[in-house]
Amino acid sequence: MSGILSYIPGASLLVGRPMAKAIVLPSVEIHHIETHADRRARCLKYLLKANHANYAILWNDLRFDNHNVHILSSAYLLGANENQLHDIYNNEIKDLVPWEPSPSEVIDEDWRDFLGDKEYQRAFVDYYEDKLAMEFAYDWKQELQHFLFSGEEPLFHGLIGGRRNSFKRLLLGHPLIHLGYAYEVDSKEVAMEALALTSVQYNFFHKYLDNGSYTKPSPLKSRSPLDLLIQMSKDNRFGKVPEDLPLSDMEAFLDKNESLLLEYWNGWDIDDDPKKQFELSQEAAVALLVATVKPGTHAYDFFFVHLLTTSHAVRILLPFLPPKHHVTLVREWWLFVLAVFIIKGRPLPDPDSVESDLKGKNWKYVEDKALNSAWSKDAHFVKAIRAIREAARTWGDVHERYLRAAVTFVDNFHGWVH
Repeated sequence: MSGILSYIPGASLLVGRPMAKAIVLPSVEIHHIETHADRRARCLKYLLKANHANYAILWNDLRFDNHNVHILSSAYLLGANENQLHDIYNNEIKDLVPWEPSPSEVIDEDWRDFLGDKEYQRAFVDYYEDKLAMEFAYDWKQELQHFLFSGEEPLFHGLIGGRRNSFKRLLLGHPLIHLGYAYEVDSKEVAMEALALTSVQYNFFHKYLDNGSYTKPSPLKSRSPLDLLIQMSKDNRFGKVPEDLPLSDMEAFLDKNESLLLEYWNGWDIDDDPKKQFELSQEAAVALLVATVKPGTHAYDFFFVHLLTTSHAVRILLPFLPPKHHVTLVREWWLFVLAVFIIKGRPLPDPDSVESDLKGKNWKYVEDKALNSAWSKDAHFVKAIRAIREAARTWGDVHERYLRAAVTFVDNFHGWVH
């Protein structure tokens, strides 16, 4: 047992489970925008630096996230030219706000005391940037390793956090998404923002990963996350989610359903073949966004798109994380999925909702919709397309399931429902 406990900081979550296996995947293409000579890369670099210097990561009374990094990087990775990138940037900054000083600085002795406090977003960015310069010699990957995995309650277990002011916007996983882009475009500015977001959006969900007592045998056993979600959608043991549940009741609501939440969380048998299970989890993420929408309703859910884009972030991050953390990250994502699925009323995914006839449409058609359609400046629309395309590249798409899902999405998208 001591070997297992020494395997990972906060490793009590592995008690009673087999030693975690690595999920071995090749890295996606990394775009070194800081040093790349290409004009598009330089354009993205300048815009990300301008966003970092001028605009806060949270805005509108600290309720909304700055999505400039997400849409700019996604559009760039889909082939956007310099003019398109500038248009996206100028559209995004219309609503953003400049940085404001925090109530005080945070220091080594007290930084954890301010976790979850959005008022300290500027202080956390300053703290992490100071550490980057003074202690980590501008090696942002080394700094991330240090802060994400240190201590008995590592920040790594808080990547699925979200805003604390509203029940309906509590769980969006922006720290995880932001961290994925930091690696994919190789940006220290985005990395510091990701650490700061993780810090200010840290919430009670980390306890399920910090405390090993939540990981226990389940009466359910499945090697398919989608099968578990379908089973959960039909499980009448769940109570109806109250409309406009106040934030103060959020934790109490999940506590009331906690035994069921944990039953499904622990019911996914990921340990035997974690790489295959991760592939199935990406299929489930796409299905939740596309296959839960009845044809003709156009009701693409704003919450479910975050399940897809966080899954994409997990795929980006796995090749860069120590192998002993791979399964933990996927289980953290699975916890996020289950919580959101419960909140949204557990809609039943239906494969018949996905277009079966592509009518000659291909990925070029989908990518053109991302960059040139009426929704090309909607960050979540563009990110979703990028995530589906990368899943197809990762796993192959012999039967064009990912392509059919992407075509269905772009042809029927009329905006988000919340």
